[in-house]
Amino acid sequence: MAILIADSGATKCEWCVVDKRKAKKTIFTMGISPYFLNSAQVEDIVRREVFPAVNRYKIEAIYYYGTGCKNPANRTMIRKAIQRVFPGIEVTVDNDLMGAARAVCLDGKGIACILGTGSNSCYYNGKKIVKNSPGLGYVLGDEGSGAYLGKKVLQYYLYETFDEELKYRFEEQYKLTSVDILDKVYKQPLPNKFLAGFTLFLAENRGHYMIENIIEDGLNDFFFQHVIRYNESWKYPIHFVGGVASGFRDVVRDLCSSYELEMGTILQNPMEGLIKYHKS
Repeated sequence: MAILIADSGATKCEWCVVDKRKAKKTIFTMGISPYFLNSAQVEDIVRREVFPAVNRYKIEAIYYYGTGCKNPANRTMIRKAIQRVFPGIEVTVDNDLMGAARAVCLDGKGIACILGTGSNSCYYNGKKIVKNSPGLGYVLGDEGSGAYLGKKVLQYYLYETFDEELKYRFEEQYKLTSVDILDKVYKQPLPNKFLAGFTLFLAENRGHYMIENIIEDGLNDFFFQHVIRYNESWKYPIHFVGGVASGFRDVVRDLCSSYELEMGTILQNPMEGLIKYHKS
């Protein structure tokens, strides 16, 4: 017997078949966001891309963690769409923050943080999320996220704060005019993904004082606005999931130290931890 675990963001969804011994099959589909897709579209993705790849396994339960699933109506929509493809199989749907918390905390207590395209955090008591700092999205919040850091990169470029060396590197790599940038941010779909793409520029230019300032200030904003607001932050480990946390783990570690917090686990994505959680 096996289980199927799904971890979905707005742009990508990872599905993994797991039996009692190990992961058996991993596939990727487009992201499933209930704010962008309706029930029929979700069912179509699962039927066309997931079902043929996993149908030969004897799946007894499906655990789905996804963006937008804090809303009960969205959870119900996703669950029913999956059940139409996998009738008779138990389907549990929860939000991506619960997935992150279970992945890094397992059945222990801790602060679970997401630092990817977006950002979020919570205090997890080993069974459920007890406290959650409000996530305001990339326009009003998402401190420390890829979109937040990418926005800073564009501000430094468009305000001509970059020195000549960084300005030259940016223009050579992206060949974007200010008109192009504003169009992609204000008129094109998925501007948060566009903004988050500039974390690559940060990663490739580590060591320059302006780049380090953007990274350190952006991640410190996340700690200041969210992490240290939990009283439990000084009692339990601070764990992280996401490409930003993984890519800039040295800065995350230094910030934990400066705030006198216990550094926990850092995972690039939650699937590894979710497999451990559900196997146990």
